[in-house]
Amino acid sequence: MTYKETIEYLYNAAPMFQNIGAGAYKEGLYNTLALDEHMGHPHRAYKTIHVAGTNGKGSVSHTLAAILQQAGYRVGLYTSPHLVDFRERIRVNGKMISKERVVKFVEEERAFFEPLHPSFFELTTAMAFKYFQEQQVDVALIEVGMGGRLDCTNIITPILSIITNISKDHTQFLGKSFTDIAREKAGIIKRGVPVVIGETNGRWKVKKLFIEKAMQMESPITLADEKGLVQKSEETARGTRTYQTSEWGTIESELGGYYQIKNTATILMSVKELIEMGFNISNSHINEGFRHVTSLTGLKGRWQVIRRHPLIVCDTGHNPGGFQYLVKQISAQRCDKLHIVFGMVADKEVRSVINSLPMHAEYYFTQSSVKRSMPAEQLASIAGKSGLKGKTFHDVASAFEAARTNAGPSDFIFVGGSSYVVADLLKLVK
Repeated sequence: MTYKETIEYLYNAAPMFQNIGAGAYKEGLYNTLALDEHMGHPHRAYKTIHVAGTNGKGSVSHTLAAILQQAGYRVGLYTSPHLVDFRERIRVNGKMISKERVVKFVEEERAFFEPLHPSFFELTTAMAFKYFQEQQVDVALIEVGMGGRLDCTNIITPILSIITNISKDHTQFLGKSFTDIAREKAGIIKRGVPVVIGETNGRWKVKKLFIEKAMQMESPITLADEKGLVQKSEETARGTRTYQTSEWGTIESELGGYYQIKNTATILMSVKELIEMGFNISNSHINEGFRHVTSLTGLKGRWQVIRRHPLIVCDTGHNPGGFQYLVKQISAQRCDKLHIVFGMVADKEVRSVINSLPMHAEYYFTQSSVKRSMPAEQLASIAGKSGLKGKTFHDVASAFEAARTNAGPSDFIFVGGSSYVVADLLKLVK
């Protein structure tokens, strides 16, 4: 098979969550354990760091990978979803898995996995774990797909567990309350393995749940947002962000999103844990990792500036927890007029996100190319009831072109609401 044929086979043979949603979700670890045993338990050949949480998993995973790369380690990075190319999910030192290796994996293993009918994520997780073993990585950052307790990445025993935060997302699988969601994510805490909690958002029940779970598992727990590692943060004229820290002086990060302030505290606390374990990480490694995270790891879609005049920014934030920061940053932009190209998938907290959006913007309601997308007309109808005004477009390309046509050089265009809207945009501008 060619690479294109192989990817089409994977999308069609294994249910993919981004296309069909709940139909692709397989509760339990039966398939994962079967694949892992068949592959010879490859994840046991290298150290792993497990990253869960509602928001921030990608930024935390990529930045830690960048820091470790700068420190001279060979680093695997497994994340999801991809935005432009499937191979973004599986990287070693920032380089995507080769097309040839993807083809070879499917051709060699399909006789075993086809009778299992694994999900797309189960299959790609097995591929990643095997590839990292072949590439002889020193350490791999493994991002949880959804939840934690029953996520197929949860077969690993990491050297460090990280839970970035808790917000409402995937409630049909993880539960409707913050404590229900926290309980699922706490499922990645392993016996005796240190765990860093990024933030509990002041919810004492969530904090209590994490502490009790860590005590039960005899796991040292650190609450990053209570350590004061980040003392002050400011956006620079270049769109980057500086941090005054308690232990590393001033750090400049390439990622300029407001929400990165919380992520940075989580990252720095995790670095402290790794240093205590014996990792040779210097101030220079930390600074260079933050400063060059996108070029070192290929991270995209985090308050990503597409162009300057007019200023065009995209972001993959897609739930209420993400938009509480995004709306503040969007509203703070100095511009003549605000244009928002906006689309969401139907199984998200659509009304909650819409109710947080600025009233004064011109909206371009659209839908991404994945099947789960809410139709633009339905989205516009919900938004209209909240007082938001705009036009509908049946694809991201036409919505984005309309916004660009209407925008003056001093205007601001924001594109987001869904990872898949951003993915469609990046395919246009890459």
